[in-house]
Amino acid sequence: RHCANVLLPEQKKEDGMKSILEDIKTQNFKQAYLLYGEEAYLKQQYKNRLKNAVLPEGDTINLSIYSGKGIDVKEMIAQADTMPFFAEHRLLLIEDSGFFKNANQQLAEYIPSIPEETIMLFVESEVDKRGKLYKAVSKKGSVVEFTAQNEQTLTRWILGILKTEGKMITSGAMKQFLEKTGTDMERIRQELEKLICYCMEKESITEEDVAVICSEQTENKIFDMINAMAEKKQKKAMELYYDLLALKEPPMRILYLITRQFNLLMQVKELSEEGYSAKTISERLKMAGFIVRNCLRQAEYFSLKTLKEALQDCVRMEEAVKTGRMNDVMSVELLLVKYSS
Repeated sequence: RHCANVLLPEQKKEDGMKSILEDIKTQNFKQAYLLYGEEAYLKQQYKNRLKNAVLPEGDTINLSIYSGKGIDVKEMIAQADTMPFFAEHRLLLIEDSGFFKNANQQLAEYIPSIPEETIMLFVESEVDKRGKLYKAVSKKGSVVEFTAQNEQTLTRWILGILKTEGKMITSGAMKQFLEKTGTDMERIRQELEKLICYCMEKESITEEDVAVICSEQTENKIFDMINAMAEKKQKKAMELYYDLLALKEPPMRILYLITRQFNLLMQVKELSEEGYSAKTISERLKMAGFIVRNCLRQAEYFSLKTLKEALQDCVRMEEAVKTGRMNDVMSVELLLVKYSS
């Protein structure tokens, strides 16, 4: 079943995405495209749409794929200058090259002179908007950033997929589902597919179905761990930690996620104490509303002073592990003990 692949969420204010769809519709392509950002699912969807629109299915002669660091730029440029073979276009697909983080003067100078028949499609995680290459692609073609979608957009997307499958979902189940999955669309797609298959004989998906089928993300366990620390439930905090270790989560990744959560709580608490509403905080931090609401509830357990101290302790623990002064498993244990005592 590939039920969750068929729909893309509606995009508000995303002119770049609309521009790509318009280019595909009119078959009037730009010479360069840069797709980047944290929302990997959308990025891949638009990459595939462009690729399939530019070249007929099965045309591998006019497709050149470059991936990862260490790409030979001279060879790539030579390929870009080659006329397409019995086709309108030649497509160069360049993924995770790092060109937009580390200055590439040669490529930046080449972009303005890309032949009309050639299309260069860059797919990256991070970019430096101040760089010459970014500016060159912006001027010559189209640059689109794919950010995490808001709660409203994700809800509409999920409801659209469920509608095509003849399913409904209760509001409580939808809330619980998003809390379990977070905002990553690929994870949502996978969990939704499992849920639809599990509820094959049912019309409506309930909270019980979500609880049975959808797996918790590691970040949720970190949230529960900090909750246990806040409520001074030391045994529960330790059990959650050992559960993560049993699932082969590295202690340093757990420490990183704890640090990130404390940092998030501090930002949310500061904005809340300045009088901002949950909605405004969500917009300012570019976070889904349900995540902000959960953080606001959790932040009530801590003072700003405690949160800042916890962050400093996290940094000290990481340094102690990296300099060999402390065992990585113990570093997290000491942190849990201190803030749950």
